[in-house]
Amino acid sequence: MTTRIVVADDHPVVLQGVNWLLEREGDLEVVARCQSGEEALAAVREHRPDLLVLDLNMPGLSGMDVLRGIAEERLALRVVLLTADLRDDDLFEAVRLGVRGVILKDMAPELLVRCIRTVHAGGQWLEQHLTGWTLDRLLARESAKQQATKTLTQREIELVRLVAEGLRNKEIAFRLGITEGTVKIHLHRIYDKLQVTSRIELANYIRRQLG
Repeated sequence: MTTRIVVADDHPVVLQGVNWLLEREGDLEVVARCQSGEEALAAVREHRPDLLVLDLNMPGLSGMDVLRGIAEERLALRVVLLTADLRDDDLFEAVRLGVRGVILKDMAPELLVRCIRTVHAGGQWLEQHLTGWTLDRLLARESAKQQATKTLTQREIELVRLVAEGLRNKEIAFRLGITEGTVKIHLHRIYDKLQVTSRIELANYIRRQLG
């Protein structure tokens, strides 16, 4: 079965090279080559590919903007990042938005093919020396974040974010338009749900898990 792929990079040489690399595999078909984020998002909408090979740094819409667009529109495809460099924060955001494969441009070309096949099959690919965080740790953090947002109500999430900002009960009550007593009731419920015992523990938990 042929895997249909859109490739997006603002450098024509990279586009041509990736196209040649993938097309020679026989079962990997490049259905569109894009030089901007707008082109990439339009190509994904039009061709509904199985996979997108995406650079983060492009004119107009960035690669991260493309990922957000894909997530917002719930477009069903897998994404591999092909990039020159990637910060930890960008990596976490990319993983949160659904990316499961990352390849640096200075790596051996055949690794891109292996990454694509792994991700298309439902696996994950991240070179260990890319960052101090492994993909497993990123996914664990995202899982914990999802669990926290499922455990807490929207009002409780609003309240703990204010705690994490250092606001006191009176300030939180004013900001949310509720009484200090109600803030205390919410906090006790939150402590029980998250199994923390103090504002400091709560603030640290929220910074770690809800970012």
